[in-house]
Amino acid sequence: MSAPPARVSPRPRKPAPRPFFIVAGIVAVAMTVWSAVQIDFTLMPLLEGNPRAAGIIEQYLNPNWAFVLQVWPQWLETLLMAVIASFAGAVLGLVFALMGSHRSNRSAWFLRAVRALLSVLRSLPEIGWAYLMVAMVGIGSLAGVLALVVFNMGIIAKLTSETIDGIDRGPVEAADAAGASTMQRIATAVLPQIWPGYFSYVLYVFEINLRASAIIGMVGAGGIGQALNVERARFNYDNVSAIVVGFIVIVIVLDIVSQTLRRRLM
Repeated sequence: MSAPPARVSPRPRKPAPRPFFIVAGIVAVAMTVWSAVQIDFTLMPLLEGNPRAAGIIEQYLNPNWAFVLQVWPQWLETLLMAVIASFAGAVLGLVFALMGSHRSNRSAWFLRAVRALLSVLRSLPEIGWAYLMVAMVGIGSLAGVLALVVFNMGIIAKLTSETIDGIDRGPVEAADAAGASTMQRIATAVLPQIWPGYFSYVLYVFEINLRASAIIGMVGAGGIGQALNVERARFNYDNVSAIVVGFIVIVIVLDIVSQTLRRRLM
């Protein structure tokens, strides 16, 4: 006799959505609509179009490739700004990360003070720091480097301190049991565990610096962004397009290299 056919279990019923998610979705839609009404948001300018748009788009689609080489000093300045800011921000960020983690900082009040300072540093975007540095030291690459250093320091310190908080407690407890000082505990039990993640964060920040340089340069902080702003003000959109395309290519190449290095580190 042939075996009886196996019983097919009925397909489980799809669970009904929870009331919380339904209410949350309705609230999110309502807040979006309310926000649009408050700022008089409208798509009419996009739908009506701009009489000059055709000419501008035509210039964008015909980049002046020769101009890319003409602004080679600005390209080099942007790269050097990113390198200097990444190095300085990485060093300072590591110091503040060690002071901002309870694994490496035994003082509770000092720990809270450092974390509050890091929150302040991260609260202002890089362009905000660029405006401040331009006002302090004037137009030029120095303002850009200082703005990126402060911004990088907040990011690296935040990410690295969280990595320190999650390290294996065994080596730390062994160092404490051996009577190690705070610096000895950091050198022997903390730093060896965070190096891969830390260097990955540094590479990530370097990518951010390359992208941010185009923005902060538009407020006078040097680099290719400053040249981009000048050509935009002169309505030379073919030059602007060439800079944008060149910038995209450079960022993509460096992003691929950075990802490869991060995979090897991790």
